[in-house]
Amino acid sequence: MGTITILPETTKNPITLMGQRAGCCWNANVSDDEKNYKRGLDCIKSGHGRVMEYANVEMIIDGYSARTIREWYTHLGGTPTRLQASTRYIDYNNFTYVTPTSIKKNTIALQIYKDMMSNISTSLKSLEALSIPKEDAAMGLPLAMTTKIVDKRNLRNLVDMSRQRMCSRAYHEYRELFKDICNALREYSDEWKWIVDNLFHAKCDEVGYCTEAKSCGRKPKRQ
Repeated sequence: MGTITILPETTKNPITLMGQRAGCCWNANVSDDEKNYKRGLDCIKSGHGRVMEYANVEMIIDGYSARTIREWYTHLGGTPTRLQASTRYIDYNNFTYVTPTSIKKNTIALQIYKDMMSNISTSLKSLEALSIPKEDAAMGLPLAMTTKIVDKRNLRNLVDMSRQRMCSRAYHEYRELFKDICNALREYSDEWKWIVDNLFHAKCDEVGYCTEAKSCGRKPKRQ
């Protein structure tokens, strides 16, 4: 669907870093990375989530719908920040957009959807031909329009996000976005691979039962 680019400012060895930061408060030896790594794992397994806030993730998220990125912004814990592609300065006359799977599978619906997007694009061109500023014409852009952001957040925030967005009841494009982020982080370093494989999962995998009022049935409901 879209692309995730992990930026070099992202912490390369987050578990080791967590162990270093915790070691400072325990008056421990922080010059030994092997001990730092073990201490970092101990913190994670003991549920000391605050140390996760020291692991930094910076990435470019490109090619996902404005609708999904708007939901991405709702996870604000742990001082994340972001920049988004401008609707004031960029020419969106021929914007790209996301097509939901349910529409792709229906030939008639797909044609209607394409025609709708084409009509919006034509209208944007007509408005700009009338000297309407881009920032005003852009009010007609759909939520399916793809966008690009530069995102910065910490590990604790991503772990919390995974509990909600890896749930099978989360919006399908958001689940795809989070899967792409998991894959990109796995490739960034071995420590990130361990973190993704062990810490990123839906809340039912964390607590052992479904907490949702409307369950997908993958886990039993809490009695």
